[in-house]
Amino acid sequence: MLVVEHIEVVYEDIIVALRGISLKVPKGAIVALLGANGSGKTTTLKAISGLLPAERGRLAGGTVSYLGRLVGEQAPRDLVRSGLVQVLEGRHCFPHLTVEENLQTGALAGGAGRREVKWALERVYAYFPRLKTRRHLPCGYASGGEQQMVAVGRALMGRPKLVLLDEPSIGLAPQVVAEIFEIVRELNRKEGTSFLLAEQNVKMALRYADFGYVLETGRVAARGPAVELAARADVKDLYLGGGAGASAAERVRRRAGNGVTTLP
Repeated sequence: MLVVEHIEVVYEDIIVALRGISLKVPKGAIVALLGANGSGKTTTLKAISGLLPAERGRLAGGTVSYLGRLVGEQAPRDLVRSGLVQVLEGRHCFPHLTVEENLQTGALAGGAGRREVKWALERVYAYFPRLKTRRHLPCGYASGGEQQMVAVGRALMGRPKLVLLDEPSIGLAPQVVAEIFEIVRELNRKEGTSFLLAEQNVKMALRYADFGYVLETGRVAARGPAVELAARADVKDLYLGGGAGASAAERVRRRAGNGVTTLP
C-alpha cells in the first residue's frame, strides 16, 4: 500500500531532517514508527502526506509511493480523496465548532454528500460513543482525550484506506490511551484500515503493531516484527527503560556506517 524508499528531507535548504529512510506499510497492517522526540517521526509522516511545503521543507531525495502512484505527483487534497489521511500531533480541533461539526469537516474534505455525512457520523459514534453524548459541546471545552477521539474520528469520516497517526498518546491518561489503541485495533480488524503509527510510547505501540521501525536522528536504526522488537535487549535499553540506555545509545553511534545507523 505504501512504499517509502531512501527519502531525504531538508528544511529551508539548510537542515537535513531525514537521511535515507525506507519503510513499507502492507495493506491491512498496523506499522509502528518509533523513536524519541526529534528522531524524525513527524517529518516522515509529513513527507508521506505531502505536507512538507507548508513548513518550508522538501523531499531532497528518494520516493514515496501510495497505491502505486508517486506522492509527489499528487496534491494533499487528492491524497485524502484517495484514502490517505493524516491525524496531526496535537489534535488541531476547531475549538469554537461543536464536536459534531468538527467531525463533519472530515467528511466534507472528501467531497461527501449529506446522506454520506450522516452515515459516517453514526459509524464514528459507534466507535466513540462518548463523542455522541458530547456532540453539541464546543470542542474547546472537551477534554484532551475527547479531542484526540475527535481528531481520529474526523479522519475516519472519509473512510480512509491508510491513516497516518502522529503521537496519539501524547498528554493523555493511560486509560484513554489504551481506549484509543483498542479502537485502532478494532478498525484494523473489522474494516481492514491500515495504520502508520508514530509514537514515543514504544511499549504501547509494539503491543498493537504488526511491524515496527525505530528511528534515531533521522535514520532507521532497527526494524522488524513488533514481537521481535519488543523482545530485543537493545531496543529495551534505548526506549523501554531497560536501564542501560546510555551504553546502548553509545553502541548505536559506534555502529553507524554507510549513512545508516543500525542497532546491534
